[in-house]
Amino acid sequence: MLLILSTAHMIVDIIRIEQGLVTYRDTFPGGPEAFFADIAQVTFVIKNIIYTLQTMLGDGMVIYRCYIVWQSVWVIIIPSLLWFGITVCGTCAVYSVSKATSQAGNIFAKATGQWITAFYAMTLASNLLASGSLAYRIWVMERNVSAIRVTKSSMMPIVRVLVDAAILYSVTLLSALVCFVEANNGQYIILDMIMPIISIAFYMVIIRMALKTRSHSYLSTVEMGSETAQGTAQQYHMKPMEVHISQITHEDATSRLAY
Repeated sequence: MLLILSTAHMIVDIIRIEQGLVTYRDTFPGGPEAFFADIAQVTFVIKNIIYTLQTMLGDGMVIYRCYIVWQSVWVIIIPSLLWFGITVCGTCAVYSVSKATSQAGNIFAKATGQWITAFYAMTLASNLLASGSLAYRIWVMERNVSAIRVTKSSMMPIVRVLVDAAILYSVTLLSALVCFVEANNGQYIILDMIMPIISIAFYMVIIRMALKTRSHSYLSTVEMGSETAQGTAQQYHMKPMEVHISQITHEDATSRLAY
C-alpha cells in the first residue's frame, strides 16, 4: 500500500509539473510561478490527500510494531493519541486547502498553516516515541538474554536498523517543519522527498531483517554440515592397511635341460 501511494504521488507530481510548465504556461495569470503557488489547484489537493494517507499508514504501522514487541496497550497510549491528532490535523489541513481560493491560496496562511504545523509536529513526536520505545524494548531483551545465550545470534542489528529508519524519517520531518515555520518554499521539495522516504524507512526494516535471517540460516547450515563431517570422520577413522603378495615360480622341462 505504501508503494502504491508513493507511486500515485509521483504520478500527480508529473501531471502537476506538466500543467504548470506546458499546458497553462502562457494562459495562467502570473505564469508557472503563480500556478505552483496556487494551493487551490486540484493536483495540489490530491497530493496532500495522498501524503496524509501515507503518513497515517506509516505511523500506524510503527505504533503497531511497538505494541507487538511490548504486548502492552499502555506503552502505545501517547503515540496512539498523537496518531489520532495527526488524522484530525491532516484532514483539517486538506479541507482548508480545498476551500482556499486562487487569490488567497497561500500555504503559509493562518487558515492552513496552523493545521500543517501541528501535523508535522505530531508526526515527528509520534515517530520518535514509537520508534524509541520499540528500540529500547529490544535492547532490554537483548541485555537480559545475553548472559544465558548459547548461540552467537544477537538482536542488536535489529536495534540498529530501527534507529536508522527512525533517524532518516525524523530528520526529514524536522527539516520540513523548520522550512514551513520559516515560510520557506523548500518545504515543497522536502514534501516530495518524504513520500518515498516513508516507504524506504518502512521496507528497510523488513528487507534488512530478511537478509539477516537468511544469512543466519545459511551460516547455521554450514556449521551443522561441518560438525556432521567431523563426527563422521571420527566415527569411521582410517585403519592401517595390510597387503599380502604371493609369488609362484613355474619351471618347465626346457629350462631343466639347459642346466
